[in-house]
Amino acid sequence: MKILIAPNAFKGTIDSLAASEIIKVELEQLNPDFDIEISPIADGGDGTCELVGHALGIEKVGKMSLDAIGRSKFGYYYWDELHRIAYLDVSTVSGIKDLNESQINPFIANTYGTGILIQDAIARGAEQVYLGLGGSASIDLGTGILQALGFSFLDEKGRELIPFTDLFLTKISHIQRPPHASKIKLTCVCDVSNPFFGTNGAIKAFGPQKGLNDSEKESFEVNCKRIIDLFSRKISKVIPDGSGFGAAGGIAYGLSHFYSVEIEAGSSWFFNKVNLEDKIQQSDIIITGEGIYDQQSKAGKGCFALLQIAKKYNKKSVLITSKVKGVEPDFDQVVILPELDFNKKDFKKLAKSNLKNAIGKIDFQIRPQN
Repeated sequence: MKILIAPNAFKGTIDSLAASEIIKVELEQLNPDFDIEISPIADGGDGTCELVGHALGIEKVGKMSLDAIGRSKFGYYYWDELHRIAYLDVSTVSGIKDLNESQINPFIANTYGTGILIQDAIARGAEQVYLGLGGSASIDLGTGILQALGFSFLDEKGRELIPFTDLFLTKISHIQRPPHASKIKLTCVCDVSNPFFGTNGAIKAFGPQKGLNDSEKESFEVNCKRIIDLFSRKISKVIPDGSGFGAAGGIAYGLSHFYSVEIEAGSSWFFNKVNLEDKIQQSDIIITGEGIYDQQSKAGKGCFALLQIAKKYNKKSVLITSKVKGVEPDFDQVVILPELDFNKKDFKKLAKSNLKNAIGKIDFQIRPQN
């Protein structure tokens, strides 16, 4: 029996690669004759480009950088020398996962550290950068990245603003382009289709998780509109808000004023990069999983996208999850993990133990649903 192990991350407990390894070890103990392939999945969320780099087996390049609030942090990206392509995630150095609750501040946090990594890739000869937008800590319209790439932002008196200045966006009055800006192509990979402005935009939908209070949303959005107007005047062109521009605090929206930028839906892009459809077609049973399977999952997240391919080829599918919420999962089998108490210090250790125990509950004789 050929088994494909392809879980998404179990958010907050086990990343997708670690989950794959746990499942593989348990399957080998159940039956050493299983033919097993692991191919952890992502859908534009935290760590998507890292998984692609790992799957492609390309070079991992390390570089000292800065985190979302300006502290030193070691970063990295994956480098495809042959095709002159760099793969990196905003969350690697500019991620919210590195901040505790008291450090989350939308008026200070920015993407300058990510820009340092992009600039290093450009210096190495990159012609294209794939940028995973999941897990960011800021709403800065990519101004941090632009600063690291040589753009200057000046206050009303013509003084250059230093990265991580408090109320940075509020203080911007002028923009200066670098004399010799790179011609780099940027492809932003994300798992949301929200625009930047409006009810479902970056500020109103995602602002609270990045530290923005309800009373601050309106003024923050007004100021961001002012920044976009400055960008538009600088390039003598208006770029309308659109799908995906709300991801990662508007990175793609800001950068699109000065660079060639495309937005890719995370799951389909990722699946194509790692040839997941071929792997599913060649397998008898597919085991996937994620923390909670809900309406967001069915809106195009990795597990749901994988299920559609499994159904296309009439393959058996198993979902491992802690909860199914508000949807019919449609997998051939769903294995529910015990609930975790996240207040306990050892909850991550317990999560791994629960995942190990779940493998013994899989019915390998199940028939695929029609």
